[in-house]
Amino acid sequence: MPGSRAKRLAAAAPIPLEAPVTSTVLTVSPIVGTLAEGLLRRCDRLAYCVVPVAEIPQLLDRLLRTVAPSGHEGPAAAAWREEASFASLSADGLGSSIARIGEKEPLLAVVGHIDEIGLVVTHVDEKGFLYFSPIGGWDPQVLVGQRVSVRTQDGAVPGVVGRKPIHLLEPDQRKKVVELKGLHIDVGAGSREEAAELVRVGDPVTIAADPVRLTGDRLVGRAMDNRLGAYVALEALRRCHERGAVSGSFAAIAAVQEEIGLFGARTSAFEVRPDLAVAVDVTHATDAPGVEAKQLGEHPLGSGPAIGRGSTLSPKVFELLVETAEETGIEHTVSASGRSTSTDADAIQISRSGIPTGLVSIPLRYMHSPVEMVDLADVEATVELIAAFAARLDADLDLSR
Repeated sequence: MPGSRAKRLAAAAPIPLEAPVTSTVLTVSPIVGTLAEGLLRRCDRLAYCVVPVAEIPQLLDRLLRTVAPSGHEGPAAAAWREEASFASLSADGLGSSIARIGEKEPLLAVVGHIDEIGLVVTHVDEKGFLYFSPIGGWDPQVLVGQRVSVRTQDGAVPGVVGRKPIHLLEPDQRKKVVELKGLHIDVGAGSREEAAELVRVGDPVTIAADPVRLTGDRLVGRAMDNRLGAYVALEALRRCHERGAVSGSFAAIAAVQEEIGLFGARTSAFEVRPDLAVAVDVTHATDAPGVEAKQLGEHPLGSGPAIGRGSTLSPKVFELLVETAEETGIEHTVSASGRSTSTDADAIQISRSGIPTGLVSIPLRYMHSPVEMVDLADVEATVELIAAFAARLDADLDLSR
């Protein structure tokens, strides 16, 4: 797959807007996104014809550069809402943002959580060192030696995560897994008083890791989980709005506090009361060393969106998503779950009297780290899958189980 995909990338070229599109080599999947132009051309057999990604979409880049851990999503939510000015905007009591187009039935909600994992300052000692607790799930070893940014009322304060140097560790200590209680943040202060002029207990902290473009369509950085989902929800809404493709209604939701309990999805689903919903999140890319496809299924980078199928997910929403992908030529995989999905879909599907819910996930390497890696072609494919799915819904839709 990587070799053939590379050949298709090398052979691809921009398509003039006025040029006729025919079903030649360009009809081959998987999709290689054209996020820069925001355009997809249809071939005569309805498969999407695309060109390589030229640059990171402006909104996605902005979201990835914004600090917004769970409970502190305001800056990212503000950026998201600015880009949603074409839609009817509202918010729930927790701060989840809702952008809606259309007034008719059925109402589709597409939910991507906009928060990220982070840290929170819990104590400042007499020497000015900061101690912290996690916001969301962390592997403590990831934090060692990282540069961080403390978000304060006066702006960002830079710092580093420190620990006892390996030279000073006893042999048995070197064999032990790092624990959060053995780490601290150093902002350069020489005393508690000096540190108190900079930060306060309760200030949130994130790793300083802006997005970096790697070879091909690969992008790496923190907060891919799940600014990608929030971006996909809004971009799909925008495309449906511009194409006039929705006969019912479509609400894109940037949910808060997913990483600490799926709270924003729960309240926003109650607020919006959709007829059906799709959660957009990330899943583990199975082409990284040590990730077992026998447990997770095969979802390598570049394989397109993974469509969820499982006990808590609507069978009919799943089938509609798969039919949409097949009819439009969007390469995809299927991910299975026997219990909960550990995504916003779990909270949405039990809102009110129950909401038929689907799950679409984007393959991601190195989840919950500052080097989360995604293939931008997968992001583009997911946007188009959601937009095409929204366009096919009508008032006669039967989602009963």
